[in-house]
Amino acid sequence: MEARVAQSAARLARQENEIKLLTAEIERLKNFGCLGVSPSLEGLRDENAKLKYRLNFLRKSLQEERSKMAKSMININSCLQEIFGAAIQAAYPDLENPPLVVTPSQQPKFGDYQCNSAMGITQILLKTKEQKVSPREIAEKIVENIPANECIAKVEIAGPGFINVHLRKDFVSKQLSTLLMNGVQPPAVGKRKKVVVDFSSPNIAKEMHVGHLRSTIIGESMSRLFEFAGYDVLRLNHLGDWGTQFGMLIAHLQDKFPDYLTVSPPIGDLQAFYKESKKRFDTEEEFKKRAYQCVVLLQSKNPDFIKAWELICDVSRKEFQKIYNCLDITLVERGESFYHEMMKDIVKEFEDKGFSVPLTIMKSDGGYTYDTSDLAALRHRLCEEKADTLIYVVDSGQSVHLQTVFAAGQMIGWYDPKVTRVAHAAFGVVLGEDKKKFKTRSGDTVRLIDLLEEGLKRAMDKLKDKERDKVLTPEELKAAQTSIAFGCIKYADLSHNRLNDYVFSFDKMLDDRGNTAAYLLYAFTRIRAIARLANIDEQMLRKAAREEVLTLDHEKEWKLGKCILRFPEILQKILEDLLLHTLCDYLYELATTFTEFYDNCYCVEKDRQSGQIVKVNMWRLLLCEATATVMAKGFDILGIKPVQRM
Repeated sequence: MEARVAQSAARLARQENEIKLLTAEIERLKNFGCLGVSPSLEGLRDENAKLKYRLNFLRKSLQEERSKMAKSMININSCLQEIFGAAIQAAYPDLENPPLVVTPSQQPKFGDYQCNSAMGITQILLKTKEQKVSPREIAEKIVENIPANECIAKVEIAGPGFINVHLRKDFVSKQLSTLLMNGVQPPAVGKRKKVVVDFSSPNIAKEMHVGHLRSTIIGESMSRLFEFAGYDVLRLNHLGDWGTQFGMLIAHLQDKFPDYLTVSPPIGDLQAFYKESKKRFDTEEEFKKRAYQCVVLLQSKNPDFIKAWELICDVSRKEFQKIYNCLDITLVERGESFYHEMMKDIVKEFEDKGFSVPLTIMKSDGGYTYDTSDLAALRHRLCEEKADTLIYVVDSGQSVHLQTVFAAGQMIGWYDPKVTRVAHAAFGVVLGEDKKKFKTRSGDTVRLIDLLEEGLKRAMDKLKDKERDKVLTPEELKAAQTSIAFGCIKYADLSHNRLNDYVFSFDKMLDDRGNTAAYLLYAFTRIRAIARLANIDEQMLRKAAREEVLTLDHEKEWKLGKCILRFPEILQKILEDLLLHTLCDYLYELATTFTEFYDNCYCVEKDRQSGQIVKVNMWRLLLCEATATVMAKGFDILGIKPVQRM
């Protein structure tokens, strides 16, 4: 960021110098009485105006960039990487791409962060220059070349060449104050890039089941993260809304509701409707023939058949939306039908260029396949939407298929992986407590709506077990029930590495001990209650944030302060590897670190006999506020809604 500001400032200086030269030239020509008669000089004036406009634009951009920087949370790890990167460059200017390894220290005795680059540089010097230099000697040279900075208090070389970094307390205190005054502002990302996230993607005429849960939850959270980081995010729902199955559905609709064109058919249970039509398709030869004819008429855009198709899609949409409303999911529908007209161009493009790919882009009867649809979607997102990043949140079983589609898109020239990121955010399956695929007792797939309703029931039972129904208003109880039920379902998924399968257990996810949403939500409400019970309102906290210095003298204050400020580096890591469990682990660490702080540092001191408040340690209340602010933003990214009272 500083480098970008420096570049902008240099550009400004050059432009200002140009204007000075140009202005001097105009003044010189004025003295000859020529100004206003020469077309070339009029052009010169126009150029001058353009330069002045450009200069004002640059000044405004630079001012906005500096203003945003001043309000943003700093990624301390990135700052240290810049510092040590400069030190390594100064110490070893001939090394190309030397290893730069900066990580938070695992133990306080090793400082706050560690730079572990010396060992890697030793290996490079030995291989490329045949120089045998000890890692400790390299570490010493790096330390000698650390540039002046505002964040490092001291460094120590430990063991074979680890560089232990101790942060300055005034630097950490200042960053916490910035957080408290401006809220959680992400580090600036520069140019606003476009990200397309493909997730959820259920099939029309089939109910959403537990298999759709992971894609929907993970995709929503990824979208929220990229939006928070300043990207332009398009969330796409690639519905299965086209294909041969619609032939049998339309044929069955015509038989069951012959007046469907004038009277809206009361299809209450679309799943049952689908099963009925499938049974007929498999057993009735005449029906099967008619179903195929319906497909042809649908694909030729016959108005009556388009109307039937839209009716079936609308019934499904309403059912899907119930799920999305419960889980607070936002999506733009763009199903397979959206790309149907583009498919013939896809086939032609591959044929014209003579490419052979291990995909079926046209069937023997001239029809299109899922491969064609996926290629058309990829091309549209890259070439029409101009996406800088494309993320497909699809189960691991589709890995080979998607990698083949991506490779085909790359081969035909739709994108360059060095410029555009196209990623498959794969995930494992949901297992039951028997470690087998999650099914109902009868062996059927678990309906997602049933799962959510069961979550609500269990959350209410949990609240009543704790007798919260006796202290909360009906509205507060309902809000707590929803927060716990849906928060726990989301967190149970997101807190596991998405690449692995995970066991779905209501008992574990509703447990308010350990790394669960229930624990974190209760912790959050307790933190928020500290200031309220001390009669400190938001206005008083804001005033204190401007005036108070966060001293961080106690070791638990210092530990908590540093933990709070690691939030930007956690988010940066997830933007790179798309593994959201890192955020869950961080929030749990933050909550437990806060508990350590609260158990050891009095925020509000009371008279032991009367219980009256005798002293409020405002800087500690500000640490409580900073913790809650970061937790709230973390919850928001995970799609979890905390409540003030629980």
